[in-house]
Amino acid sequence: MDQQRSDAEQRRQDERFMAAAIRMSRWHLGQTTSNPSVGCLIVKDDVIVGRGVTALSGRPHAEPQALAEAGEAARGATAYVTLEPCSHHGKTPPCAEALIAYGVARVVVALTDPDERVSGRGLKILADAGIEVVSDVLREQAEEQLEAYLNRQRRKRPQVILKLAVSADGMMGKQDVSQFPITGKGARAQSHILRAESDAILVGIGTALTDDPTLTCRLPGLENRSLLRIVLDKRLDLPLTSKLVRTIGEGHPLLVVAERGADAARRQALEAAGAEVLVEAGLVALLETLAARGLSSLIVEGGARTARLFLDEDLVDHIALFSSPIAVGDGGIPSPVSKQSVPDGFILRRHERLGDDAMGDYIHRSNGK
Repeated sequence: MDQQRSDAEQRRQDERFMAAAIRMSRWHLGQTTSNPSVGCLIVKDDVIVGRGVTALSGRPHAEPQALAEAGEAARGATAYVTLEPCSHHGKTPPCAEALIAYGVARVVVALTDPDERVSGRGLKILADAGIEVVSDVLREQAEEQLEAYLNRQRRKRPQVILKLAVSADGMMGKQDVSQFPITGKGARAQSHILRAESDAILVGIGTALTDDPTLTCRLPGLENRSLLRIVLDKRLDLPLTSKLVRTIGEGHPLLVVAERGADAARRQALEAAGAEVLVEAGLVALLETLAARGLSSLIVEGGARTARLFLDEDLVDHIALFSSPIAVGDGGIPSPVSKQSVPDGFILRRHERLGDDAMGDYIHRSNGK
């Protein structure tokens, strides 16, 4: 019984520190290029002596930063890492080898990395070096935090999040009205947090022309979170005077997706303004291209037609459904999704009140599998 109680106490301690590492890993979501945002804590005698999170550029990784902060205190300590330490030589040495070199005694991991260059190898290197390895601690919580990266590794495309703001009468806007407000301040702030934690955001040309959005994160203190803005624009109709084009020089990249045969002069003008023009055959090919560039998460935000395109091709992994008590009335633009018409295969994972509004986080049953 004493040993069983000791094991239970150790498990509770491991979960407590892993929960802290998972919270810390959120700091750089959407800002670590092709690498996942991983958290690492070095703990000795129940005290955190080192901490690290994947750097904004994707390097250095979390483990070497935490080890450097811990220094000599890392010897005999426990490392809590939200994702299996890497085992391959890239631009930096393997994190598994760094943990060994610093003399860490235990490594507690939430998730095994599905990256074929790592998958189980990092844990084996540690175990072969005589380090105690404990895995699957708070696995589900870590999977939720890392789900975009896991989706890219498993499906070879970014995780697609369909974001919709829907009125009480099932509308997402009003005909001939630019940026008709559906939700209030709290819901809009939450949608900007979603932008801050994502790699890219996409709208159709109809939304770009009607609303003239910037598609940036405008929350105080997070304005530097620069996600890739994408417009589906077959004929390259996006005006050079649009906010999307004019803000390229402010550090907000823009990708315009056209069809073959689009006007060459329009393409040249957009490229001269700093936009990238990509000719791509279909949504699947576009998502594969984005994944190859290291993008893990994509918000689809603008246009009923664009939302329907992704839904019809079964390319939506999450639905962030913001619901408002207001009614649009005559001239409303019907939303392809509402609380009463959530597509088959999606289940409600979380529901939050945001002032007078609400947000439902729906996840596809097959997500991550």
